[in-house]
Amino acid sequence: MSKDHSILVVILGALSGIVGFIMLFFNVYFGTSRADAWLASRGGADTGFYHIVVKGYMNTFLVGGALMALLGMVAVVWGYHLLQVNSSSD
Repeated sequence: MSKDHSILVVILGALSGIVGFIMLFFNVYFGTSRADAWLASRGGADTGFYHIVVKGYMNTFLVGGALMALLGMVAVVWGYHLLQVNSSSD
């Protein structure tokens, strides 16, 4: 893998990690806003059902953010390792 591709892996991994951490830390905000949009499109719902939907959306953003952050960190470490291997072989 060339040096340009390794740099691209590091950049994309960093962006993915940043987006993942944003999703992790703001999952309550994103979850409630998605549930509010669901409630508005439905025209109303029972309070208990609304809370289940909010919790579901919050969990979705929590798991998605954790996966993106983890994959981003793995990509950054792997890309950095490739950069070190390529620079030592030159």
